Amino acid sequence: MTGTEAHIVRLSAWAPGVENPSEWSEWALDKRDIAASAKAPAISFTDSMFRRRLSQISKMTVQVVHDLLPIEKDAKIIFVSFRGELSRQFQVNKMLIEEKALSPAVFSLSVFNAPAALATMALGLKGGYAALYPGKDLFSTGIKAAQAALCSSVAEEIVFVYADEEAPPEYKCFAHECPSPAAFGLLLSRVPHPSFVPLSPLKRDDDTPLAFLKRLLLCGEMHVSP
Repeated sequence: MTGTEAHIVRLSAWAPGVENPSEWSEWALDKRDIAASAKAPAISFTDSMFRRRLSQISKMTVQVVHDLLPIEKDAKIIFVSFRGELSRQFQVNKMLIEEKALSPAVFSLSVFNAPAALATMALGLKGGYAALYPGKDLFSTGIKAAQAALCSSVAEEIVFVYADEEAPPEYKCFAHECPSPAAFGLLLSRVPHPSFVPLSPLKRDDDTPLAFLKRLLLCGEMHVSP
């Protein structure tokens, strides 16, 4: 029987230095740190011409959505990020200042919704997506948006993705405002599954993305998909 509660059916995650289920378990116990690195997943399941132009945040997004499979092809993606394609945007601004011109190809990969769009292209998902910046820097805003989308959707599942990439060196003076590079995905369903975690009890209004992820892992009922 369906309802208004969102259930976390599956979890995926990727970050530099924390790339597999056992490493995420160590991270949740404060035995491993996320590396401040621009390293990205290989996404070797995609075409080489497709992936060679992708940024760290786009590759991480494609990877965590892929790791949630199998998912319904009409499942919508709710993509949340605080910085989006930060490195690409820096390159765009630098190009405009130094060359007074901009390549359409460079611009098209720098827009905020690029990671979600590229994930749907890479995996053939046809449910569409929404790219959201959480209001007032509150991660809980993105979670609430995903719940609302799930409750109003015809499909029984929705994909929630959070991702932020490593800030360029030029932005290190704002390091306190730039979260660690990481991405995680949640397969949310209105229908309880044999193994699931209700989303509502995990929510806190003052959450950061990684605090939410750590609490989910420590609840003992959800593990990162290999």
